[in-house]
Amino acid sequence: MAAAGNGPLGGVRVVELAGIGPAPFAAMLLADLGADVVRVDRPGGAGIGIDPAYDLTNRNKRSVLVDLKAGDGPAAVLDLAERADILIEGYRPGVAERLGVGPRACLARNPRLVYGRMTGWGQDGPLAPRAGHDITYIAVTGTLSVIGAPDEPPTVPANLLGDYAGGSLYLVAGVLAALHHARSEGGAGQVVDAAVADGAVHLATMLHGMLAAGAWQDRRGANLLDGGCPFYGTYETSDGRHMAVGALEQRFYDEFARLLGLDEGTAAARHDPARWAELRAAVAARFRTRTRAEWTALFEGTDACVAPVLSLREAPGHPHLAARSAFTRHGGLTQPAPAPRFSATPGSVRRPPARPGADAAEVARDWDVPGLSGAAPAYPQGPAHPATPATPANPANPAGRTRPAHPTDSADSTHPADPTHPAAPTRPADPANPADPAADRRPS
Repeated sequence: MAAAGNGPLGGVRVVELAGIGPAPFAAMLLADLGADVVRVDRPGGAGIGIDPAYDLTNRNKRSVLVDLKAGDGPAAVLDLAERADILIEGYRPGVAERLGVGPRACLARNPRLVYGRMTGWGQDGPLAPRAGHDITYIAVTGTLSVIGAPDEPPTVPANLLGDYAGGSLYLVAGVLAALHHARSEGGAGQVVDAAVADGAVHLATMLHGMLAAGAWQDRRGANLLDGGCPFYGTYETSDGRHMAVGALEQRFYDEFARLLGLDEGTAAARHDPARWAELRAAVAARFRTRTRAEWTALFEGTDACVAPVLSLREAPGHPHLAARSAFTRHGGLTQPAPAPRFSATPGSVRRPPARPGADAAEVARDWDVPGLSGAAPAYPQGPAHPATPATPANPANPAGRTRPAHPTDSADSTHPADPTHPAAPTRPADPANPADPAADRRPS
């Protein structure tokens, strides 16, 4: 593994207008890859109910406090935008414009700026001004409909499929592509309109192709990759845990059937969908005869495509993930390591989660924005991160986790605005009512 470093985005400056959900995660990914990310927090915090010391999506960043509703607030952000390569915001359409930090104002100060907008529904369209969350975005795209058992409601995939796959990763791809264009001969800055709904639609491209070809049924739990077939799914073990099976190819299936102990006649049901219920029952019965640890040991070192289903606390202890250092420890916290990996310019976790306002003087000096240096942190610095070891668990024995979980599940509800769509339907904010979502810097 390459030595720790600052990553391939060293020298790239990013301004993140603080919010919750996919925009902070996108900014974290840029920071993990070496970008100098300055998060502009608002006085009072983001309101997600988590101690900032544990919000890992703010690692590798620095934070300043700016009240965009104050007279000098917008000017401070514009000063930062003038010196930045990328700006990311996750407000409802029209909010950034009303606050004086929309694309038109920022690009006037810095024509080569990439202005990344992270929303749920996009900058225009009937739902653009409406509130939402991951689950509502993926619901209308069809992607939620394919997850879960056929006789049960769709299964909620946490907020990974919409917020982070359909949202954050598409925003990152977009702003980096736009940055490449801005830095090319004759290039210029531009607005990147990244919407969770758009990304979730795009993620299902292969399924739409299979649907058109007649290789995918438009119903849940009836297809090769949605749990419909008995050799691609999960099974409970005798100790109440689960094993995951992905033995799609014939040669992998043959090894799986042999190791599981299926007789030849039962295993042959693979080729007859009318017998899949029979095969599923047989596979389930076999898995219930041993513990997860026993099945893990049996399938270890084989090509049967079977793996134990581990919890978040167990995953760092898996031998493969440990060998590749997929998790790292920094500031007393075990956390996912930066990804992907680079041979010459590896990323690393260099800083703990940014505490709101704690880095104002440092950023003021490094970015030459003197007006930021007087901002006071919104939170006391307090003690260092807890040093209680979070020893990775043995996947076969998850007991022994001592430190309680600190949830980082960010409910997104992002929706910004674009000067190229000035008619996007929004309602005026009530500046006298700080609880008014339309006046709020956070997506609501």
